[in-house]
Amino acid sequence: MAEMSEVRAFLGCGTPSQWIDAALANLPVLLIDHAHCEKKAASTALNLLFRYVDRRSLLAKLSQLAREELLHFEQVLELMEKHGVQYDHLSPSRYAMGLRKHIRQTEPQKLVDTLIIGAFIEARSCERFEALAPRLLENPETQDIGKYYQFLLKSESRHFEDYLALAREYSPDTIDERVNTFREIERELIESVDQELRFHSGIPS
Repeated sequence: MAEMSEVRAFLGCGTPSQWIDAALANLPVLLIDHAHCEKKAASTALNLLFRYVDRRSLLAKLSQLAREELLHFEQVLELMEKHGVQYDHLSPSRYAMGLRKHIRQTEPQKLVDTLIIGAFIEARSCERFEALAPRLLENPETQDIGKYYQFLLKSESRHFEDYLALAREYSPDTIDERVNTFREIERELIESVDQELRFHSGIPS
């Protein structure tokens, strides 16, 4: 499992304090989007399993990842029910699309870029869980959410490692340049102003 220092070093920036304050003030929205993120993460892994059936390492790691993400989805739904939050539709954040529009369209570069983006999404999730957990633990009414976010750190950091390892395995060249490219794109998405609060959104407007 990756250490949190490795996760933070991989990312180009930390989460702005304005986002943390807005997230804590709007926990129902955050929980709903968190549930959507877990479901999307499972869907992304499954799509890769169907698309790249000849990659043995990918099949092994992402099948486990998809199962874990669906379990997390169920667990977040349980937390939401406990806190009286109704699961509903939410418009997606610009974050994932902002990263994916830079994916190269020839193989194996397309796969490599997709895996690098997966690593960034998991790393950012991990970093935000770590940032939110202490603040949530301060409030008796949200301590269960804080403990759950602490629990998620282990699996999310492993998912980050798995995506990065797969990107290295399937790239014919070093991935350092592409990682640096996506690091800068991701940093811009996190540090720029966003119109709506989502789990991976930027600074709230």
